[in-house]
Amino acid sequence: NGTSVEEFILLGFPGTRQFRVSFVVVFALMYTLTVIGNASIIALVWRSSKLHTPMYFFLCNLSFLEIWYTTGVVPKAIGVMLGTSQTISFSVCILQLFFLLSLGSTECFLLSVMAYDRYLAICYPLRYCSLMSSVLSVRLALSSWLGGFLAISLLAFLTSRLTFCGPDVINHFLCDIDSCLALSCSDTRPVELATFLISIIVVVASCVVTLVSYMYIISAILRIQSAHGRKKAFSTCSAHLSVVTIWYGSTMFLYVKPSAQNSLDLNKIVNTFNTVVTPLLNSFIYTLRNREVKLALRQAFWK
Repeated sequence: NGTSVEEFILLGFPGTRQFRVSFVVVFALMYTLTVIGNASIIALVWRSSKLHTPMYFFLCNLSFLEIWYTTGVVPKAIGVMLGTSQTISFSVCILQLFFLLSLGSTECFLLSVMAYDRYLAICYPLRYCSLMSSVLSVRLALSSWLGGFLAISLLAFLTSRLTFCGPDVINHFLCDIDSCLALSCSDTRPVELATFLISIIVVVASCVVTLVSYMYIISAILRIQSAHGRKKAFSTCSAHLSVVTIWYGSTMFLYVKPSAQNSLDLNKIVNTFNTVVTPLLNSFIYTLRNREVKLALRQAFWK
């Protein structure tokens, strides 16, 4: 009838009210732990002079990003599941999409930068301080943030130009690109192509940088003669490798595809893992599997 949809209804998760309330409790608990865990890492690095190195500077950037990444999802998702805030305007929907995709792209760049940092530390230990200076680490972090937001600007603009004539129901607890494309009544091929190309540039390119860095890292570790030396070298990058595996696995499933043909219900599950579970796991992985962080944490508690 030519009318344009100005707001959407988010369905969240299907099921009884008891089931949805249990989801709310889990989401709220995980969100609280995520914020506390990542904020604690930032505070710990800030207070401990032994952690004032490029590696932990990048970790602080990642923790700061994770706080905002999960904040952009969980509060609204809780409102959707409780039934108190199920509507979202078109402009806010595009803003949430832009915010989440930009932070996701920034995380891809940050993880590749952290892999490059570990490559320099393990393969060139004597020259590491001169190669990875404080100025370079700041530039790399700033480039990751700028690159992440600039990469998604075109995609958000193209999505905002789509026409929505109805239905106005999004089978999700957030605005993601697949849901918007599924509801649009205009030609979505340009947006699908842009999504695919940007995903290749951001996700695959940063993943390749990370994989190449770890190929050199593993090669260098295997050349170390002593078992203690190999264990010490691997311990400096094992936490980061765990985070990389979790993040890229879910991200590639969601975005690196030629068209939006994945099941929206399956996307919902993977998005839950990507936006709620992973930010929580990151803080625990870096604290429980990093000897220097655990030592600084113990010292902080003793003080």
